[in-house]
Amino acid sequence: MIVREIQPRSILSSSKVHDYVVNPYVGCQHGCSYCYARFMKRFTGHREPWGQFVDVKVNAAQLLRTEVQKKRRGTVWISGVCDPYQPLEARYGLTRQCLGILAEHDWPVVVQTRSPLILRDVDILRTARDLEAGLTVTTADDGVRRLFEPHAPPIAERLRALEELHRQGIRTYAMIAPMLLGAEALPEALRGKVDHIVVDRMNYHYADWIYRKHGLNDMLSDAFFRSTAGTIAAACAEFGIACHVVAWQR
Repeated sequence: MIVREIQPRSILSSSKVHDYVVNPYVGCQHGCSYCYARFMKRFTGHREPWGQFVDVKVNAAQLLRTEVQKKRRGTVWISGVCDPYQPLEARYGLTRQCLGILAEHDWPVVVQTRSPLILRDVDILRTARDLEAGLTVTTADDGVRRLFEPHAPPIAERLRALEELHRQGIRTYAMIAPMLLGAEALPEALRGKVDHIVVDRMNYHYADWIYRKHGLNDMLSDAFFRSTAGTIAAACAEFGIACHVVAWQR
């Protein structure tokens, strides 16, 4: 793993998903096979494979403290092209610092991660008046998770993190994206742990070779997505979980 400390000129960027996005890191140690964020290599000059480099924006908090006082208040997504709680966050604490600043200035925040390290920051998450915290959970089958996300935390750890966040009174959600084999069992596993669920399929082909290698080609079809997403939506309705299915076509 190549880790480099950098000092960018800005940290609060416009986003097509929410008003703004904060990415404290460039690159991600989780290195998930399907991740769309690998396109960042085109802009960073990194030649290493995705998942084998991380640039640490060591001045992220200083930049954010200045920028929240200059820009129009809006919802901030943490994060869009990295996991804000990847393992290096335990050392650098950049996400924690940024969360503290946003909470102090009463900015709305949406956190998205795969890591139970988010529980370290429950003290800040609970003080924010307009915040929701989500974990990406792509399947209920940890064997499938190991095929596509071998360096990301196990599914059981993510579910326990969601349960604890929810117990602490924090608004929580699960992002089932991309929807993998075994996702149909997630609504029951998430019952009582989340306020809502988003189901999506990544419209990228980086992990297609894994589907082919393991004979999972049918899982790439529109029919699989519609059928499984329908099963998930029906189960969510039964359990009283709000569910939004994003309609992508490959």
